[in-house]
Amino acid sequence: MSNREQDLLGIDEMKYDDAGLIPAVVQDSETGDVLMVAYMNRESLVETVETGKTWFWSRSRQKYWMKGESSGHTQDVHEIFYDCDADCLVVKVTQNGPGACHTNERSCFYRQLYPVARSLAKGGSNE
Repeated sequence: MSNREQDLLGIDEMKYDDAGLIPAVVQDSETGDVLMVAYMNRESLVETVETGKTWFWSRSRQKYWMKGESSGHTQDVHEIFYDCDADCLVVKVTQNGPGACHTNERSCFYRQLYPVARSLAKGGSNE
């Protein structure tokens, strides 16, 4: 049986990809709703831990940014978890402002894949 205390890793022990990035799933700390997914590098993870606000690396703009720096819709960080492989993060936050998405939606995941998937577990068919 493993000792969970021995499983504690730090920022430098996370497994970043070849570009130095790690995906971060941002989740509402109260509801568990997934608000957004973004990428962090070591520096943005350090800044997130030090400031208690979410910081990311924009792959498209090649820029380090704080969530809400232009909109004011910041995120207060409560907890940060990493997965069993230490290559993905879950960041639990309080979302300030109407939403996490740049479209002003509460979550970036407001659209559903069409056609709607049928549940095979409930005996649905794909006809």
